[in-house]
Amino acid sequence: MADRRVWTALLRAGLAGQTAYRASFALELLGAACAVGLDFIEVFAIFTRVPQLAGLSYLEVVLVFAIASTGFATADAVVGQTDAVIQHVRKGTFDVVLLRPLSVLGQLAAADVQLRRLGRVVVSVLLLAVVLVRLDLDWTPGRVVMAVVAPLVATVVFAALFVTAGAVSFWLVEATEVTSALTYGSAYLAEWPTGVLTAVLARFFTFVIPAAFCGYLPALTLLGRSDPGGLPGWLPWASPLVAVLAAGLSGLLWRSGIRHYVGAGG
Repeated sequence: MADRRVWTALLRAGLAGQTAYRASFALELLGAACAVGLDFIEVFAIFTRVPQLAGLSYLEVVLVFAIASTGFATADAVVGQTDAVIQHVRKGTFDVVLLRPLSVLGQLAAADVQLRRLGRVVVSVLLLAVVLVRLDLDWTPGRVVMAVVAPLVATVVFAALFVTAGAVSFWLVEATEVTSALTYGSAYLAEWPTGVLTAVLARFFTFVIPAAFCGYLPALTLLGRSDPGGLPGWLPWASPLVAVLAAGLSGLLWRSGIRHYVGAGG
């Protein structure tokens, strides 16, 4: 109960600061929502020039985009704050976090929740709902399960990437470019069919960094399509296991980073 009161106090303090100026907060929400629209414009622009992309139609690519965008936006809202670890390390404020007898990752998440990111979550979920209706899929039990599981898996995988990016900050002096490439770069690639990549990169972003499990592979199952690159049809159903493995590995790396940290004066 004591821990819960601390979490609640940290969360309330963070939320109160963000909502103190309502007009500014509303503009931030709108800006975050528009970010999805700007990303979506790229998809729309490409399909003004080509009828298909990697064998998928416009709406089918939008489905890939929507699944990945929903997962990334949700993960960003929950644990995207780990991007700030490098700033805490540089300023020495990370020592304060370590002094509290609470989860370090939980403190970072609760104390710096960015409500403006909810704008992107809402727009992404709405886009996913609209495209699922527009595609007029044959809703078998398997497709229903995949429609529910896919954005959840994407959320867990992207959350694992955010935590991994935060952990890297304990070893690298300037980790901003590396962490951005890992998180935002993976999110961008997850929004497209892997067929737009070379065979080597497609496999890399499937089996090393599991971006394909965050959009493309679940979309193939929902559409009843097979992968032109020869990936087995059962692979998308392994996505929950991939998410668990990603979360486990990121947790190990995070704990290793915490042990590696020697303090502001180290």
